[in-house]
Amino acid sequence: MKRLAVFVDVQNLYYTVRQAHGRHFDYGVFLRQLQARGEVTEAYAYAIDRGDAKQQQFQQILRNLGFTVKLKPFIQRSDGSAKGDWDVGITIDVLDAASRVDEVVLASGDGDFDLLLDRLRALGVDSCVYGVPALTAQSLIRAAGRFVPVEGELLL
Repeated sequence: MKRLAVFVDVQNLYYTVRQAHGRHFDYGVFLRQLQARGEVTEAYAYAIDRGDAKQQQFQQILRNLGFTVKLKPFIQRSDGSAKGDWDVGITIDVLDAASRVDEVVLASGDGDFDLLLDRLRALGVDSCVYGVPALTAQSLIRAAGRFVPVEGELLL
């Protein structure tokens, strides 16, 4: 049975699914699809902590589904811009997991991860990307061993 490690860029998924479909991503269906393909040995969801009750409830739902939720504080800059991205953290965790699994599953449309997927291929690890087709970087789609569009039953 294929061993899978799952990494979800929660902010990217939330905004791209909302923009493209006006709906939310179904994390339960997502995990069930993956479990049908192999053993999910580790699953991480990377989110920004704004301290709001609704987000905390959502994070608990993710935990109940089996995700390890990793949080970073939301940083509001004095110029009004905000910071809160997990790209480096996700990359480090993916590279750490690469030796333990057969395939890395990344749920994100962020093109910054294309180099990471190239590195996985060089290490002999398969990759699969879940993303909203119109809002996923073409470089990421090309770098992925498999691309799964977020649509249909993956939407709430």
